[in-house]
Amino acid sequence: MTERTTAPRHGRSPGPVVVVAGALYDRGRLLAARRSAPAELAGRWELPGGKLEPGESPEEALVRELREELGVEVEPGERIPGEWPLKPGYVLRVWTARLLSGEPRPLEDHDELRWLTRPELDSVDWLDQDRPAVAEAALRFPEG
Repeated sequence: MTERTTAPRHGRSPGPVVVVAGALYDRGRLLAARRSAPAELAGRWELPGGKLEPGESPEEALVRELREELGVEVEPGERIPGEWPLKPGYVLRVWTARLLSGEPRPLEDHDELRWLTRPELDSVDWLDQDRPAVAEAALRFPEG
């Protein structure tokens, strides 16, 4: 069953702004994206994604964001348990995702991408708020 959480409408907000990210796996590797902006996040690594738009499900937002940011088509998988606070009023939710087509490129908000094997996950400087999500994603690493 697909969870249908929609972004709050402009004006009154019933809860936090949801930011979705993808634990994008391909051939036994997880994609990490290095931020180029804003300045306080530049140079640190994250799972790629972005905010829900009004009326979008998290899965729809994930597909759209990875298309916009990376130029790829993905298939969302399972939601990784947990919800991680970002800045005040924002929370991060993460889904696994499978690459369907395209070669990821840093099109928006990132200046470098890296495919990491499980042993390489600690080789980049993850954003603090992404660390617990990456740890959960590591538990779901597909073989090969």
